[in-house]
Amino acid sequence: MIKLMQRFIQNGYFLLFTFVTGLFYFCFYLVTLTLGLSLSFTVVGIPLLTHVLRTTSIFVQYERVQTKIYTDITTPPYEGKLRTGSSFWEQAKAELLDHRNWTAIAWLMLKFLIGLLCLLSIAILYITPTLFILVPLLAHFFDIYFIGIRVDTFSKSLIIMSAGFILAFVSSWLANGWVRLIGGYTRQMIKILNR
Repeated sequence: MIKLMQRFIQNGYFLLFTFVTGLFYFCFYLVTLTLGLSLSFTVVGIPLLTHVLRTTSIFVQYERVQTKIYTDITTPPYEGKLRTGSSFWEQAKAELLDHRNWTAIAWLMLKFLIGLLCLLSIAILYITPTLFILVPLLAHFFDIYFIGIRVDTFSKSLIIMSAGFILAFVSSWLANGWVRLIGGYTRQMIKILNR
């Protein structure tokens, strides 16, 4: 039972981290790519785009490590690009024309939508059962209604608390499946990028 609770909490952390990293990737790439493309007619835009595109391998490796730590899903290592000793402009051209960079950016920015679903999952799978379990303690301080019925007796609050424990068990199972799907997303992303 303790292992099941630890796994449930670890899955919650992973879902929360997925939301945070998805939001970060979306904002980071949206702002930097827009800025880099709008400044590309100046000398500043191309170096900015080059450095932004180089971050894709770092972020993909981070996703790989995060997936391994929280889900225990092993993914193949992401084979990054080797930088040659050529001039900066040749390296910039190589970075800009490398389709793997743009594919990685698309996969990482799509993680924002997955992160929004994760945030909704946390509200449904974690907060709702916790509130149900805490009903006997909260019923003394608040007027609580459940499906239009006022919870005004201790026996009614115990019924809702038992429903909360059942909901927590079902939520644990659903959260584990959802985390596995997200881990499969990372595995598929790296598989496509390694082609």
